[in-house]
Amino acid sequence: MCLLVLAWRVHPLYRLVVAANRDEFHARAAAPLAPWSDPPMLAGRDLQAQGTWLGLDRARRFGVVTNFRDLQPPRLGSPSRGSLIPQFLAGTDTPAAYFEALAPRAAAYSGFNLLLSDQDTLWYGCNRAQPFARALTSGVYGLSNEFLDTPWPKLARVRAGFAAWLRHGSAGGAAQLFALLDDRTRVREDALLPATGVSREWERVLSSPFVAHPDYGTRSSSVLLLAQDGGAYLAERRFDAHGALSGETEFRLNAGQWP
Repeated sequence: MCLLVLAWRVHPLYRLVVAANRDEFHARAAAPLAPWSDPPMLAGRDLQAQGTWLGLDRARRFGVVTNFRDLQPPRLGSPSRGSLIPQFLAGTDTPAAYFEALAPRAAAYSGFNLLLSDQDTLWYGCNRAQPFARALTSGVYGLSNEFLDTPWPKLARVRAGFAAWLRHGSAGGAAQLFALLDDRTRVREDALLPATGVSREWERVLSSPFVAHPDYGTRSSSVLLLAQDGGAYLAERRFDAHGALSGETEFRLNAGQWP
């Protein structure tokens, strides 16, 4: 997952709103959003490491992870960052307790950003940051492959559209959020770009909210709406190497309902 916007306790109907794109190499196989049995949750699955990038459990606890683009080579024998969400959702820890337990071993992972929530709290953690983890207050947040709220151009553009969606009473619903995620506009040739260690050509490829490239790009878009009464909407749209829609999965759950 390489871009997301999130609203925590700012919408009159939804405790949590998330709109997110997952970017990955097209050759890396993944399974669609579906119920898992162990642990019980709704998530897609990375078929290489068997982890996930975004998950929701029966109690409406939620997690999402992005890589931190520091271009350091993977640590030899390091655990998969995709295991972080199943580990959290398999237990009963609060986000605060989970991050406290994770802190001593966080350095063993390649760089990651992790957002976790339960009914009461939302926490952010990054093993490239000091402090490692912190609670977030009600508000609107954005995340890509740097620290939380780093204003990369693509994130700033999606966040502005997301803020407008929130201001106007979420007119257009999930469809409008998916439209924000489908923005394939790259920055101009002469635009200022982040300097993350890749070539300027690749920085331009990665500068659009929806990354379209035959080798690496946006593999899926996800929208989550967690209602104040416990209802939940979670949908995923999947894309092929040409950027064409290849599949869609949607769950609409009433309070207490589980697929």
